[in-house]
Amino acid sequence: MNTSFSQQGQNGIAAHFQIQQDMSRTTMSSREIADLVGSRHDKVKQSIERLVERGVIVQPPMGSEQFRDSIGRPRDESVYRVCKRDSFVVVAQLSPEFTARLVDRWQELEEQIAKPVFDYTAALSDPRTLLALLTENVTKVVALEADNTELTEENHKLEVKVGQDAPKVAFHDMVAVSHKTYNAAQAAKIIGTGRTRLLQFMRQKSWVTRSNEPYQAKIEAGLLDVKLGTFEHPIDGTIPTCSTLITGKGLTKLQAMWQDREEDLLK
Repeated sequence: MNTSFSQQGQNGIAAHFQIQQDMSRTTMSSREIADLVGSRHDKVKQSIERLVERGVIVQPPMGSEQFRDSIGRPRDESVYRVCKRDSFVVVAQLSPEFTARLVDRWQELEEQIAKPVFDYTAALSDPRTLLALLTENVTKVVALEADNTELTEENHKLEVKVGQDAPKVAFHDMVAVSHKTYNAAQAAKIIGTGRTRLLQFMRQKSWVTRSNEPYQAKIEAGLLDVKLGTFEHPIDGTIPTCSTLITGKGLTKLQAMWQDREEDLLK
């Protein structure tokens, strides 16, 4: 008996709250109208009362609303609750240029009414709704854990790659910025091969000619340089010589190309 009464009382409170909420969305307070048109609240109330006296609008119900005064203190004041039609009449009387702003405000209020209100109390008492909510949350948790696992794997792969690339980075930092040049034998030793094999590789990649002289394009690209000299031949006399030199930039590129070659051979 007591339980039934208590439940009826709660239902009555809920219904009363819903009515109050619906009323607040289908009417507009005189305070809100004052704020919309930038007028004093007492002037708006006076305009409403004059329109009622002239029979232009119906007498709106009176309510109470809280606002903050000029120094931020909360205050309660009496307000008129004006229906939609009469609010347009009031604004037209006060400031016709603010009619568009009033239309926008009513549209906001009506969109709020159109949005469905989720009843959490009813949902928690309905096993099917509760199961659906739990399932949705579990799905989200599983998806989040999968994303975290994928991110962890990607981070691990990145760490491995950084470790693998560390020798290449160190080699690049050591050689690429150097102004020193290397002959074929010196470069081959740094790369980890022999002079003959390196020159053969450079010919295949069109870095040097058949006589191991650098192509002009590689010189202009800063990859190779040339050293001109002479030597005395016992019969032919003075003979000009041309020696191919590899720059620091060229050595880093050759080292990377040679590494790719070895990886291709292992496949």
